[in-house]
Amino acid sequence: MPDIDVVVLSRLQFAFTISFHIIFPALTIGISGFLVLVEALWLRTGEEAWKRLYQFWVRIFALSFGMGVVSGIVLSYQFGTNWAEFSRIVGPVLGPLMAYEVLTAFFMEAGFLGIMLFGWDKVGPKLHFLATSLVGAGTTVSAFWIIAANSWMQTPQGAHMEGDHFVPDSWLAIIFNPSFPYRLSHMVAGAYLSSALVIAGVSAIYLLAGRHTVLARKSYSIAMWAILVLAPLQIFLGDQH
Repeated sequence: MPDIDVVVLSRLQFAFTISFHIIFPALTIGISGFLVLVEALWLRTGEEAWKRLYQFWVRIFALSFGMGVVSGIVLSYQFGTNWAEFSRIVGPVLGPLMAYEVLTAFFMEAGFLGIMLFGWDKVGPKLHFLATSLVGAGTTVSAFWIIAANSWMQTPQGAHMEGDHFVPDSWLAIIFNPSFPYRLSHMVAGAYLSSALVIAGVSAIYLLAGRHTVLARKSYSIAMWAILVLAPLQIFLGDQH
């Protein structure tokens, strides 16, 4: 058995935190896309069932969003507490990438989330749909910046060592590093696939129980069609990576 030193303990703590955290961003990416589709169907058809389905899943989305934020804050602290020397060396590259995620994606998500949750009787249907779409887009933009940072750690380019730390040369090269397109597409497809499986599972429970069957049948159908497309696509994207 290996010695349990500070490095192993740091890895164990970070692994536990990130394994818990990733569940919630994956759900927010996928469920937000589902909510955009459901609200679009409600606007097109005027069928009340679509609105009720939206109002059910938006609560789960809000819970996942909140849990993703608070667990993500813990991760950002662990970069400094567990990997202080690593953060000092790569901070000039990774620090701005994470700041961009906050300044673009998180602000857009947080700003329009309130309209999604509480704006049904306060704004028009089209404006509410715009808010849902912007939150959905924000979740993908968030993935864009985080995967850019993660990919750069695996296939770094666009920066050079100056003394004892990295200095950026080209932000385009840093962001669009060689593994970035494959990792981003694989992550986003995986998030949608995971969310589709969750939606299908919850819908199946309601169908088996004979409760809210009209709503459950609609969400189950959407989820299963998504799984049919995304499962083989995810295999292909993983192979390309």
